Amino acid sequence: MTPATPLPPTPPASPASDSDLRLLRDALGPLRDREQVAERLLEASAKHSFDPDKELDWEAPPEDGKWYWPPELVSLYDTPLWHTMPEERRMELARHEAASLASLGIWFEIILMQLLVRHIYDKPVTSNHVRYALTEIADECRHSMMFARLIQKGGAPAYPVPGRYHNMARVLKTVSTTPGSFAATLLGEEILDWMQRLTFPDERIQPLVRGVTRIHVIEEARHVRYAREELRRQMVTAPRWEQEFTRLNCGQAARVFSVCFVNPQVYANVGLDQRAAVAQVRASGHRREVMQSGAKRLTDFLDDIGVLRGPGRKLWQSSGLLA
Repeated sequence: MTPATPLPPTPPASPASDSDLRLLRDALGPLRDREQVAERLLEASAKHSFDPDKELDWEAPPEDGKWYWPPELVSLYDTPLWHTMPEERRMELARHEAASLASLGIWFEIILMQLLVRHIYDKPVTSNHVRYALTEIADECRHSMMFARLIQKGGAPAYPVPGRYHNMARVLKTVSTTPGSFAATLLGEEILDWMQRLTFPDERIQPLVRGVTRIHVIEEARHVRYAREELRRQMVTAPRWEQEFTRLNCGQAARVFSVCFVNPQVYANVGLDQRAAVAQVRASGHRREVMQSGAKRLTDFLDDIGVLRGPGRKLWQSSGLLA
């Protein structure tokens, strides 16, 4: 199978003015009815939801010679250090990075569930919008348990987010505006989704990892749709102060997320010099291209609806997720 090759990054668009934003909103068409969107997502959930405990063969042994994560998506890929590593150590690093990403996914989904519960607190409890939010929360509960089980089956340790970022996220989610919550939701979902879409069809990858990523991609597509529709609505209807605060909060969230994407302890755990490995990842043009390619669909959307403006845009650029 041909190795997955990330798309090249595209030049950034210039920040939009208020008149530009009005034109963009007009071009995107009228806001969709919130209840109709939720109704369609509920129908899709009824047809395409999975119980990972029953859908996946958790008892099957790992297959020899198969990766736990595509090598092109491993953080050290194509660095000087990577070229000195034997294939066995590369595969071991991929296994630990898969565990690190699964740990990050659990951390993020716990945050997302809190944000969704807060979002619906004042909403009509019988509405489709609230019903779908509760459906998504149920999805995220299953995903978190699925990721935890994958970590255990893979044999690598769980990798908690470093304490300073764990506590910083506690503040960010506490002060987050409603549009900020949905922007953060997309930040956590869309980059991992891009990587997983390269992973589940890849025959080089362990079958269990492919099964987990396939389930996650199918169900996350609904979550992305829900968050995009609501964020677009919020950026049109929210007061100006809330829009501005959302831009800053979202930019800071991008910086935290990019730093936490791979726990640096993975390098020490496979016998590498942690400091040297982190430095090479930061200097890697390939890694930068991977992260910006993974974020491009999201950053294009955020630019269209006016999130990537002013100081918030600079924070996104400093995160490495936006050129």
